[in-house]
Amino acid sequence: MKTRVLAGIVMAGICVVAMAKPMGRSKAQESSSSQQQQPSAVIGMEMIPSEPDINLLRQDIRAKKQQLIGENLPLTDSEAEKFWPVYNHYTRDMKEIYDEKFALIKEYGETWGTMSNDQALIYIRRWLEVDQKVQALRLQYVPVVSQVLPGKKAATFFQLDRRVNMMIDFQLSSQIPLVQGKKN
Repeated sequence: MKTRVLAGIVMAGICVVAMAKPMGRSKAQESSSSQQQQPSAVIGMEMIPSEPDINLLRQDIRAKKQQLIGENLPLTDSEAEKFWPVYNHYTRDMKEIYDEKFALIKEYGETWGTMSNDQALIYIRRWLEVDQKVQALRLQYVPVVSQVLPGKKAATFFQLDRRVNMMIDFQLSSQIPLVQGKKN
């Protein structure tokens, strides 16, 4: 089970990297990117990605996300000078929340199959609390981003951010088995 959950994390990263291609990447960027990205685990095999490999993948996902936002959010030089430091701070804050999410996924992978009813309820509550933290952080940053960008550009940023995170979440959730798991 641990292999499947960690493989899900790797798949989410691959999904984000792959989705970058339709959004304006050149052929040269695509070929150099595909040569550089070789995950340490193959999905469906018993090889488990190491913690450093997962951390590198998450770092790459953040870089790809920033690239996608940069390609799809047209900024003037003045706007970019103000926006990117705010974005970097937002990303650091979001990383802390996603650290919780990945720790929860790892814990789930270790307890899946032996989880009691009470543990399952605690797990889902914690998962929903993490989701609430993501939403609260976005709400916290709306006024901050709107101080450095006009309304439409601020809204576009949050749309892009949300879309990318929804794709990651979709990929993760599709790779993680349901709590009910095996029938006894």
